[in-house]
Amino acid sequence: MVEEDRENKRSEVRGQMKKTRRTMHVGASPTTFVKAKYLRSNTTPAERLLWKFLSNKQMEGVKFRQQHPLNIYVIDFYSHELKLGIEVDGDYHNEKLQVFEDENRDLTLTSYGLSMIRYSNDDVLLNTTKVLEDIRARIIRLRELKGKI
Repeated sequence: MVEEDRENKRSEVRGQMKKTRRTMHVGASPTTFVKAKYLRSNTTPAERLLWKFLSNKQMEGVKFRQQHPLNIYVIDFYSHELKLGIEVDGDYHNEKLQVFEDENRDLTLTSYGLSMIRYSNDDVLLNTTKVLEDIRARIIRLRELKGKI
């Protein structure tokens, strides 16, 4: 009987883990996971710099994931706890078509309940302190909102 209870508990935990993975990745395909893995090993200097401050729960104790697959997208930095996505954009994001695509992407991601922040590579590299203060303020605001729900 004890062994059966243990197995039932294991099945329940596995089911919860699968549900969490589904909601954390919102149906990301295997191709999106492969792309994320590639992007993690080919980060830009700005992404590497920001990751130094976001990794290992250094920013207000929040766990961030780097190059996180979510549906058809890969988000540069993502906190599942706060549903916060951070994008670090290169110069091509200033091109007209890319601006339109980024707006559509952000609309889709916010429809999943995410809060998105975008910074340019130059902002991260040249105004690091300001970017970190901005992220910290957003984290505090999201925690406050989460506490009111």
